[in-house]
Amino acid sequence: MSWWSVSVLVDVTTTALCPQQSTCSKVIYINGLQKTIVGIFKMVVLPLLGQLSDEHGRKPLLLVTMSTTIIPFALLAWNQSEEFVYAYYVTQTFSYIISQGSIFCISVAYVADVVNENKRAAVFSWITGLFSASHVLGNILARFLPQNYIFLVSIALLTFCPIYMQIFLDETVKMNPKKNQELGLCKKVVSVVIRRYKSMKTATQIVIFSPTLRGMALVSFFYELGMSAISSVLLYYLKVVFGFNKNQFSELLMMVGIGSIFSQIVLLPILNPLAGEKVILCSALLASIAYCLVSKTYTCDSISGQCLCPKLTLVILFPVPYLSASFGIIYVLVKPSTYAIISKASSSSNQGKAQTFIAGAQSISDLLSPIAMSPLTSLFLSSNAPFECKGFSIICASICMIISLIFACMLNPNPHSSNDL
Repeated sequence: MSWWSVSVLVDVTTTALCPQQSTCSKVIYINGLQKTIVGIFKMVVLPLLGQLSDEHGRKPLLLVTMSTTIIPFALLAWNQSEEFVYAYYVTQTFSYIISQGSIFCISVAYVADVVNENKRAAVFSWITGLFSASHVLGNILARFLPQNYIFLVSIALLTFCPIYMQIFLDETVKMNPKKNQELGLCKKVVSVVIRRYKSMKTATQIVIFSPTLRGMALVSFFYELGMSAISSVLLYYLKVVFGFNKNQFSELLMMVGIGSIFSQIVLLPILNPLAGEKVILCSALLASIAYCLVSKTYTCDSISGQCLCPKLTLVILFPVPYLSASFGIIYVLVKPSTYAIISKASSSSNQGKAQTFIAGAQSISDLLSPIAMSPLTSLFLSSNAPFECKGFSIICASICMIISLIFACMLNPNPHSSNDL
C-alpha cells in the first residue's frame, strides 16, 4: 500500500526541491541516483535474502523487509520541508534495497511451498491482482483525501502488515538444527561467509545450468531495463508535457489498476490452462511495448522529430496518456507469468534462490537504466534538446522491451529436472 502515495510524491518532492517551477531536473537526477544506489546493492542483497529465506524461513524475512517500508513515509508525515524530503530519499533508498523485489519474491516462494505446481500461476496472478486492487483503493484515497492525511493513513496500513503476518502467518520451511554453536567469534564469521559464498554459487549454478531460468533471467533483465526507465521518468514527463497534477496522476493509476485487477484475477486463471505461461508472457510484453510507443508517439512527430502545432496538439491529445495506460491491463501479466515459469523450473528447496537471483539480475537493470535515462530525459525536457522530441528516452526504453520479447519467444518452459541442485 506504500505505492498509493506515488501520485502525491511527485507534487511533494517537486514543491519542496523546486518551488514555483513547473519542471524539476533535481528530482529527476535524485531519482536516478537513488535507483543507481539501489541497483548496486540489490544485486547482492536480493539473492542473499532468497538464500536466507530457504535456510531460515520465509516469515522472519517477510517481517524484516516489510517493516523497513514504514520509516520513509513517517518522515513525510512529520514534515514536508526540503530537509525532510532529502531524509525521505535516504531512508527510502535503504528501504528499497531491503524490500523492493524481495517481498514479492519471498511471498512467491512461500506460495510455492504450499500450492500445487499446476495451480501456482493462478495463485500468483491472484496475489498480483490483489496488489493492483490495493493500488486502486490507494489511489481513490489519494484522489479524495487531503494531502496532509495521506501519509498518516499510509503509515497505519504499512504498520498493519507486519502485525498481521506475525499473528497469522505460519512458517513453511523446516529449520535445520544450528551448528557451530561453540565456535569463537572469528570462526563463526568465517563460517558464515563460507556458507553464503557456497549458497550464492549454488544459486548461480541453478540459473545458469537451467535453459528456462537462464532465458527468464535475460527476459527479466531487458524488460526491467525498459520498464525501470519508463517508471522513473513518466510521471515527470506527463507533468511537463500535459501539466498533470496529483488528481490526474491518481485517475491514471486508478484506471490501470481497475483493469489490471480483472486481467490478473479473472483473465489469467482462465487463459493459463488454455495458452500457457509463455504465450501470456509474450502477449504482456507486446502490450508493454505498445504502452511505451503510444506514450511517446503523440507528443512528437516520429518522422520529422518536430511537435505538430503544440497548443492544438496538447488539447486534442490530452486523453492519450489514458489510452497508453490502458495497455497496463495486459502488461501487468508479465509478473505473474514470470513467477510461474521460474517456480516451475525450480525445485521446492530452491524457490527463494531462483526467484531472488533473477530479481537480482533485474536490479542490474535498475542500476544501468538511470545512468542513461535520467540525463537523457532531463536533456529532452529542457530547452537545450538537440531536437524536439520530449519522449525520446521512452523510445529507447521500448527497444529494450523488444529485445525482452525476442528472448521470451525463444523460451521453452519446462519443469525442474530431477537432478536440480
